[in-house]
Amino acid sequence: MDYTGKVAWITGASSGIGAALARELAARGAHLVLSGRDEARLAEVAADCGESLILAFDVRDDAALADATAKAIAWKGHVDIALANAGISQRSRALNTDMQVYRDIIAVDLTAQIAFTQGLIGHMAARGSGALGFISSIAGKVGVPMRTAYCAAKFGLAGYADALRGELSQTGVSVHTIYPGSVATNVSRNALTAAGTKRGKSDPAIDNGIPADVAARQMLDEIAAGTREIIVAEGGEKAMGERRRTPDALFDQVANMVANGYMEKLEAAE
Repeated sequence: MDYTGKVAWITGASSGIGAALARELAARGAHLVLSGRDEARLAEVAADCGESLILAFDVRDDAALADATAKAIAWKGHVDIALANAGISQRSRALNTDMQVYRDIIAVDLTAQIAFTQGLIGHMAARGSGALGFISSIAGKVGVPMRTAYCAAKFGLAGYADALRGELSQTGVSVHTIYPGSVATNVSRNALTAAGTKRGKSDPAIDNGIPADVAARQMLDEIAAGTREIIVAEGGEKAMGERRRTPDALFDQVANMVANGYMEKLEAAE
């Protein structure tokens, strides 16, 4: 795929991976539609991206999403690439986590991303072309402690993408599921606690993770190459993401992490 002249719509574009994807796509000649809740931060990203359309709204608002979809398509007459990136993480034990945290994370990370996609697949299928990219996580392949809500949403997003890929396989629309490991963003600071408040602190693994711009380049290179499952991770995280076919060994590995104090170490950082 040549991104030159393509219209790419990114949710969660105001920071982190979304902002990095926007800047990289702009450098490759794409036209950007940027969405998120914070219009001022989207404007900062847009300033680096040349010709851009800012559509600020809450992805959980169905009416606002429908309005944004109509505007995104009308801007250039089509949307070529849709990157479902909006999301929020978690750092809390299931035993302590309020049920509303599950509802909130699944609403943003799963349901809203499905709604975003559902609004575009008819348009893309009718044109006989398009690319859909879903930002899942290594935690969408591996059940990671302290992230039960996040894992539920990201596993669900991967399942939706896999099923959708089959359904769209004869339409010319490609589906790409992206599994980042630790990428240096504010994902840990913005993660929800057991009570649903922002954690406000980062993890060393995230702080020392793959730079967001490097991760974005790999994602876009692999989408362009037609890769259906894209693992963007290093070391042990990459190995975990690639060990889906040996689940018992992987389950034992995660259990050993817990036995060696993984959850206590995360909680000690609070």
